[in-house]
Amino acid sequence: MRPRILILGGGTGGTLAANRLRKRCGETAQITVIDRDDRHVYQPGLLFVPFGLADPAKLVRPRRAQLHDGIEFRLAEVERIETADNTVLLSHGETVPYDVLVIASGASLLSGETEGLTGEGWRERMSTFYTLEGATALRDALRAFDHGRLVVNMVDLPVKCPVAPLEFCFLADWHFKQRGIRDRIQIEYVTSLDGAFTKATCNRELSGLLSGKGIDVITEFNTGEVDGAGGRLISWDDREVPFDLLVAIPLHGGAEFVGRSTGLGDELGFVLVDRGTLQATAASNVFAIGDATNVPTSKAGSVAHFEGETLVANIIRYLEGRELKPTFDGHTNCFIETGFHKALLIDFNYETEPLPGWFPEPRLGPLPLLRESRLNHIGKLAFEWIYWHVLLPGRPIPGISAQMRPGGKRLVAATMERSIR
Repeated sequence: MRPRILILGGGTGGTLAANRLRKRCGETAQITVIDRDDRHVYQPGLLFVPFGLADPAKLVRPRRAQLHDGIEFRLAEVERIETADNTVLLSHGETVPYDVLVIASGASLLSGETEGLTGEGWRERMSTFYTLEGATALRDALRAFDHGRLVVNMVDLPVKCPVAPLEFCFLADWHFKQRGIRDRIQIEYVTSLDGAFTKATCNRELSGLLSGKGIDVITEFNTGEVDGAGGRLISWDDREVPFDLLVAIPLHGGAEFVGRSTGLGDELGFVLVDRGTLQATAASNVFAIGDATNVPTSKAGSVAHFEGETLVANIIRYLEGRELKPTFDGHTNCFIETGFHKALLIDFNYETEPLPGWFPEPRLGPLPLLRESRLNHIGKLAFEWIYWHVLLPGRPIPGISAQMRPGGKRLVAATMERSIR
């Protein structure tokens, strides 16, 4: 009997995992993908929608069209997973058995966790670019916004692509300068963190860019309430930040069905996995990929891509009765748009923070790390084609390894001091 591989989620991680497994297993395994809808959104493109730099309609394609022939796609809501019985219960009552389960259900916005966020003024003077509908609403709001205080608020981690809120600030600065009204608008970045970014070296570079562009940063602001009518952010310690237009990045959580499945997830609904093998702690035949996991690295598309190699290889090893290998090292890389047709690139993993240097090859590059360049901007734009035609189909990206290569990175003082301690 062919092993039944069931994948919950047809986003980035679920699609590339299904396609890679199809290539490796061929007809020897039965692969099924389940998702609640048939809309695959190119999420990196959402950042550009509010500024009229991307067409919302062109960011969406059918999920089933991204899957290779021989992979079954089903539309259904998941109620919960019964790991003891190797079954998934769907919301309409059907039970689906599996031999191997892959959870690729991504991350969801927990907007309701912040009092007032979706109340009066939502999708008018308050919105988020983390959804297609929200990004489109922001586009309309920005068209009419010509003076006042624009506040970008990251409520708390974890969120998808933690640098995206900073990118929004940079693009807003560029957008208003192009319109000739930058001097009439105050841009503020409000974050619960103690700096603009979580990694020390990268934080210094990004903080310098924000300061140089006249973007104010308010740190350690833990948003407890949003007053849409009065245009105020209110922190848990009663500090206030006024706004005329709010760009909110709510706290994220995992899929609700994870929370309804005994022992599977943490307090936010992210699947508990071994950070090296991606095997769930709840059951040996359950794995997770992408934003759905609790691995201690960024929730970004590149992570799902790099995890894919480890995930697929370990599923094959599991089916063959072999020992799993902890080959995922937390590798993450990300282009950071800074406006004016420039971007930075960062590349890091569990042990190494973003450092200056070159990517993907030492000295040859051609992409500079932790430095603005037009080439990095071109790389970010080119990634959309790579996403649809290389990453999702499960093809390797030439010259880019799933494991982070230390070559080409220059050690800096902060990293050396941390290693000594």
